[in-house]
Amino acid sequence: MTAETLTYAIGDIHGCADLLDALLERIDAHAAGRAKKLVFLGDYIDRGPDSARVIETLRKLQWREPDDVVCLMGNHEAMLLKTLQEPGALDHWLANGGTATLASFDAAGPEEIPGDVLDWVEGLPTLHADPQRWYVHAGFRPEAEVPDPDREVHLWMREPFLSEEHDFGRHVVHGHTPQTRGGPELKRFRTNLDTGAVYGNALSAGVFSGRQGRPEEILSVRAS
Repeated sequence: MTAETLTYAIGDIHGCADLLDALLERIDAHAAGRAKKLVFLGDYIDRGPDSARVIETLRKLQWREPDDVVCLMGNHEAMLLKTLQEPGALDHWLANGGTATLASFDAAGPEEIPGDVLDWVEGLPTLHADPQRWYVHAGFRPEAEVPDPDREVHLWMREPFLSEEHDFGRHVVHGHTPQTRGGPELKRFRTNLDTGAVYGNALSAGVFSGRQGRPEEILSVRAS
């Protein structure tokens, strides 16, 4: 990434495909031809109406610009994968929005979701870094080495990550914990971009440049 490249980090989508389309249009207009990188922070599926189309859109973006589109795994993608690996995991996933995902794929169960989709989900990383920031779905343990090596922590962490003001050496950009007021949470050492799109609030992207710290701007779209 060069200093002129803008990085757009996008919060939890949860099947809100129309909002994703609208936010991508906002991002293109904002970039105005400048070099850009897209980092999606996970939770593409569950609860919202069109998880299948969200994944289709993300995969097309990656196919077109493989070096400039990063898709991280969220805990909801991990829950889906677990249904195929562990007895008893299906009920937990369905109770957390998996029913909507199955409906969007016209699938009776997770085993009927197309294999190429499941392969894509399984291959998602849980961490991305650039010289200024760490990007992760949920967070890190403040007491762990940096970056935290535990993939489960990357997917599920809340406390004490959210309440402690801890310097991880780079600004941490994450989602996972929806902000009920509809805007991002902007802290000294971290930025939470889950603005609760699936709960009727906004889908948001933080705009980052080569400078360290908080986003320079927030782009948000809401359901009309």
